[in-house]
Amino acid sequence: MRYWGLLIGKLVAWGAISYGLFLAIDSFWPSPLWLYNVRASSRFGFDLAYTSAVGLWFLIIAGLLYLCIWDQRYRCRVCLRRLRRPIATGSWSRMLLLGRPRIEYICPYGHGTLKEEELYISVLDKLEWTESGDMWEELCAASRDTEPHS
Repeated sequence: MRYWGLLIGKLVAWGAISYGLFLAIDSFWPSPLWLYNVRASSRFGFDLAYTSAVGLWFLIIAGLLYLCIWDQRYRCRVCLRRLRRPIATGSWSRMLLLGRPRIEYICPYGHGTLKEEELYISVLDKLEWTESGDMWEELCAASRDTEPHS
């Protein structure tokens, strides 16, 4: 639930920033002109500078939306930290034996791993999140069980 709450929080912040930028652009230009005794309902399409500024605003907010979603994909589903330590697995030359190449990311606190295809061939290829108990506990248990050398 925290994972989706963070995404909603990012999208709310994105919406506030984009609306604030639009209001700043809109307040910078004077009010719409009267054309042939009819007031123009919008400056968009009639004023080249305003239209260019709105187009640049659209590119900025589209990029910010992409960054919000891209950042969310590479976060741990449990603790919301960024996933680390990308490991390449598989090989194109040994695809029948090892499978297609993938990149695995791991949570630094051992909550799980994220497996992503190295090359997206179809739209149906999705990220695979595998939640594990406490993987660091398993790895450190072997070093604790050994007897001290005398």
